[in-house]
Amino acid sequence: MPDLRTSIIYLFLITLPTLSGCLVIENPYPKLAPGLWRGVLQVDPSQSSVIGGRSDQQKEREVQFEEVTQGELPFAFEVIYDTPDSFHIVLINGDERIVSRDILFGLDRRTAKDTLTVEFPLYDTYLEAVCESGVMQGHWVVSYKENYRIPFVAKYGEGYRFTQLTKKPALDLTGQWAVQFEPNTPDAYPAIAEFQQTGNRLTGTFRTETGDYRFLEGTVQANKLYLSCFDGAHAFLFEGKINEDGTIIGSFHSGSHYQAYWEARRNGDARLADPDQLTGVLDPAMPVSLSLVDADGEPFSTEEPAYIGKPMILQVMGTWCPNCLDETRFLQEYIAEHPEFDVPVVSIAFEKYRDGEKVLPLLRRYRDRLQIPWRMVWGGYAQKEEAATVLPFLDGIKAYPTLIFLDAEHRIQRVHTGFDGPATSKYKQFATDFHNFVNPLAGLPH
Repeated sequence: MPDLRTSIIYLFLITLPTLSGCLVIENPYPKLAPGLWRGVLQVDPSQSSVIGGRSDQQKEREVQFEEVTQGELPFAFEVIYDTPDSFHIVLINGDERIVSRDILFGLDRRTAKDTLTVEFPLYDTYLEAVCESGVMQGHWVVSYKENYRIPFVAKYGEGYRFTQLTKKPALDLTGQWAVQFEPNTPDAYPAIAEFQQTGNRLTGTFRTETGDYRFLEGTVQANKLYLSCFDGAHAFLFEGKINEDGTIIGSFHSGSHYQAYWEARRNGDARLADPDQLTGVLDPAMPVSLSLVDADGEPFSTEEPAYIGKPMILQVMGTWCPNCLDETRFLQEYIAEHPEFDVPVVSIAFEKYRDGEKVLPLLRRYRDRLQIPWRMVWGGYAQKEEAATVLPFLDGIKAYPTLIFLDAEHRIQRVHTGFDGPATSKYKQFATDFHNFVNPLAGLPH
């Protein structure tokens, strides 16, 4: 008969498999678990189960999106450790990767819980969250908007974006689509959707006459489509239904503050207005003259010796604007690749604050982070009517960004409204057109 010690050992061995199923292996990293996380912004939990928001059209537009949790804008990000004690985060939207190293992580003494803050300093926004057992919970905060906080949740190890379902798509959406946002209303505006579909996976963007909605990623499930983007500056959510006739109706959320209805029809010949014709010049023969303040608080004038007798490029932009950032990077790359290009660039920033004590540090941070080699000046508040008074030689400001090309006498030769960024099919064509235009302006061969 076995002794007591043998019985105890035998009992431990036969119960070990059961016990091991309950064991939790602690995260060996002192902070967040490395790898993929699935984030969700709760943009509109009360109304996102229907398309549109106008009461007179509500019934005909009602569409249930049963494949997803209503009102959730999902996105993916990766936690990557640089050293055992430090990490950075990479936001993932289609082919785009956005790296954030402005991270604070530590114990909040008030709650006794680990707290994460991910700042997006170029855009003056941040994510804040309490972290427990592979879950983050907090808010995305836009600092320049009063009380603008969108609930945020993220879970570790979830590798999908919208859903894990693989319903057979009703249609291959690859191609170009003519789109109308808020059709038959005073707020209507056109767009072109560019989609690429592989199985259930859908990527692409929407081009408008003032810019594009950047890198969108999502899925097609049966007769429904879902696309989203979160880049630290904007949060975009598109949902749509594929009709039996091949058209699409859908809803669009920009953060928690804007919702619109849209319709789309496949059209490979669809065109938007010419971006060089959208903004008018009041007197082409009149030289442009500007006097403002630069990011260092120093006076700026187009009459300074560095600019007299030289063609110039004025970029109307804002640090809060991702399309402006795309355009800024394009200009940087072009100048770096063409050292013979002697055309001064000046960025005129219209910001979301009126106080210079807030604006000028933002401009300096933007300039220094991006290593912009030209001057940034403060134009004023980011309101198009106010911007038009600062730039009275134009018939208005239609979009951020806008490029103004001046000849050596500072007369306007071209105004390019909006920007088709790297998420669009028109980005390479813009680069070619830019080169062909500015080289003669600078006195260089094509």
